[in-house]
Amino acid sequence: MSNPLLEFTDLPPFSAILPEHVEPAVDHLLAGNRAALERILAPETPRTWAGVVQPVEEMDERLDRVWAPVGHLNAVRNNAELRAAHNACLPKLSDYNSELGQNRALYDAWRAVAEGDEPLDDTQKRLLDQSLRDFRLSGVDLEEPARTRFREIQLELSELESRFEDNVLDATQAWSLQVTDDARLDGIPEQARDAMRKAATDRDLDGFVLTLDFPVYHAVATYATDRALRETMYEAWVTRAAPVGPHDAKYDNSETMRSILTLRREGAQLLGFEHFSALSLATKMAPDVGAVVEFLNNLVERSRETGRAEVATLAEHGSKLGLDTLQPWDVAFVAEHLRQERYAISDEDLRPYFPAPHVVAGMFKVVERLYGIQVRECGNGAPHRDPPESWHPDVTYYEIWSGDELRGSFWLDLYTRKGKRGGAWMGECRSRSRHGDSVDTPVTWLVCNFAPPSSERPSLLSHDEVTTLFHEFGHGLHHMLTRVDQPSLAGTNGVEWDAVELPSQFMESWCWEREALALISSHWQTGEQLPDELFDKLLAARHYLAAMDMLRQLEFALFDFGLHMDPQPDDLTVVERHLAQVREQVTVVPYAAYNSYPHSFSHIFGGGYAAGYYSYKWAEVLAADAFSLFQERGVFDGETGRRFLSAILERGGVRDAMTGFVEFRGREPRIDALLALYGMAA
Repeated sequence: MSNPLLEFTDLPPFSAILPEHVEPAVDHLLAGNRAALERILAPETPRTWAGVVQPVEEMDERLDRVWAPVGHLNAVRNNAELRAAHNACLPKLSDYNSELGQNRALYDAWRAVAEGDEPLDDTQKRLLDQSLRDFRLSGVDLEEPARTRFREIQLELSELESRFEDNVLDATQAWSLQVTDDARLDGIPEQARDAMRKAATDRDLDGFVLTLDFPVYHAVATYATDRALRETMYEAWVTRAAPVGPHDAKYDNSETMRSILTLRREGAQLLGFEHFSALSLATKMAPDVGAVVEFLNNLVERSRETGRAEVATLAEHGSKLGLDTLQPWDVAFVAEHLRQERYAISDEDLRPYFPAPHVVAGMFKVVERLYGIQVRECGNGAPHRDPPESWHPDVTYYEIWSGDELRGSFWLDLYTRKGKRGGAWMGECRSRSRHGDSVDTPVTWLVCNFAPPSSERPSLLSHDEVTTLFHEFGHGLHHMLTRVDQPSLAGTNGVEWDAVELPSQFMESWCWEREALALISSHWQTGEQLPDELFDKLLAARHYLAAMDMLRQLEFALFDFGLHMDPQPDDLTVVERHLAQVREQVTVVPYAAYNSYPHSFSHIFGGGYAAGYYSYKWAEVLAADAFSLFQERGVFDGETGRRFLSAILERGGVRDAMTGFVEFRGREPRIDALLALYGMAA
């Protein structure tokens, strides 16, 4: 059978990739890799970089090239057949990775290269150091039966984590509510109503259909004057994949979560770590568990009293609106009402100035001024080459150039739709790699879930959504602008996980700068830039409820980190216990007893942030402090931009993140800039 996944075309032929191609392609590649490994480990093969390391790197790269589009399509164009093919391969890939990581002959061969007389450059030494560490974290030093058990654990975890995400997606997309009485939608902006009206039309129903697509949920929670409707939506949102609420019991993630936690702890202890949180730090900047806990608790102490005062202010304002008690489903609504009263500004005032196409074009101008690069659209009438195919008509393809040099390229997928996982992310299609005199440039996809355009208007973004777009583009730039030629250290690869958010959070800073907003904003009807009056109001409201926002993120981080330290993860009450603990310590916002957000917390149960959610705050310190240098020298200072490019973005994982930060900033990071960002005293 002809298999497009094995043709290794420049870019994935998405239209040709069918579910029936997935498993045969993976099977073929794994068999080939195993055969190649036998040749690499033959006694006559020299223990040199070219004899051992480079061929294994090339094997890994080919496997990544095959699997990346499969995982991506499963996230953005999910269906039953593709999901089955994707999930059928997870145990095979997990088993192969464990087999490779526990291969002592391969480990010894890599050690021989590292300890030999062959002259190696810094990138090669770094790759060897990280690889030898990863061998140990894969259980290469374990004796039987621990080696086999560790491998079984990794296999089970890959299946469970995928099941967790499937349940969240299915629960989210299975729920809907038909509304035929227009009055129930009073207060909801027209863009959201358009989406609700279209959802009803797509289902051949009258009126409106409300879904749990985030733009719809957010619009109801923030603007609907119908309190009962807000409560209905809130309950459906916070109980996704949970044993309570309106969702089908078949999506319940309770047992999946307990199994994940139990297996993670068992695996960590087999490797000699006390718990999974300690294991997690083996690949991060933070020196130890105590440093993370102290860091988070310090921020809690600095934020809690202000947060309580903010909630008290909301409750007082809610009473003026006739809400005798501030309920969880009232918080966003009251907060928005008070913001409009206090600052005379709302998201809906700002949206007309942020049509998605213009925001995207303006974002490209920002990075062009910062780094001296050019972002060029392919196709769609743009004066550049025809675009490669994509997975959906709404998706656009771009290339990044430095003069005559192609640096990287990416697809941009902005809008929510059926079969697409929620949230926003950057994913790697291809990492930078050198093959003799030629270089494969990096390719990525940037995915968001904004409300799609209607026949009457373009997609109009809130300022928060603009910030989300900049955040993901920051990840993309980190991946695409790398100068590192080894894929496992290029771009975001090999970077400590609690530093990988530095470039993304750093990019958010320009969403608050007048000079940048002049490039980003353009009223969708008049073309007018964001007026000074609105900008001043936006800036004045920047610290509005900042402590509440800080505490919400700290709640997630402390819950995650503490949960992965629990000595009894198989206890049926472990999630509830930690949730109650953290809420007592941190939470200032009212919540419903049935709020079960951990059941849809994909970052830690399905993504790569297990015992690492604290990384967002850790990296935010780095990002705020890095941006403070631009505040000192000018937000578009070219010399400072080039310095960030060379010290951070181009260097990938070839050295410790702290070394790169110090090269850029001239010193180690300080927390002051982060506290100022939230309107708090240092």
